[in-house]
Amino acid sequence: MTPSPVRRSKKRAAAVPAKPLRPFVAHHLLPKHEILSEEETKKVLEELETVAERLPKILVGDAGLQTDPKFVAGRDAGENFVGRLVRVRRPSATAGEAIAYRLIVPSVGGS
Repeated sequence: MTPSPVRRSKKRAAAVPAKPLRPFVAHHLLPKHEILSEEETKKVLEELETVAERLPKILVGDAGLQTDPKFVAGRDAGENFVGRLVRVRRPSATAGEAIAYRLIVPSVGGS
């Protein structure tokens, strides 16, 4: 004979407190990300002589964006960052600092 499944009360499940969200702490290996303004985005695209769609993409929910205080403040205020550029600065042994640009695209959930 198979034992019956254990039945649990809904009251007991509701009494368990939810885990608090952990604060974001940037790892020392995470390169600095900097959100560019719309004017800076246009200027960089003109300097690179390209269109934004040809640049590598980064999701608006990417954890690297949280290294920029402007992003965190804008996100909390409900600002839309989709279509703007991010400047990623990485240390380089040969160049001193390597700069890359990414285009912010919406997350899968539509944020």
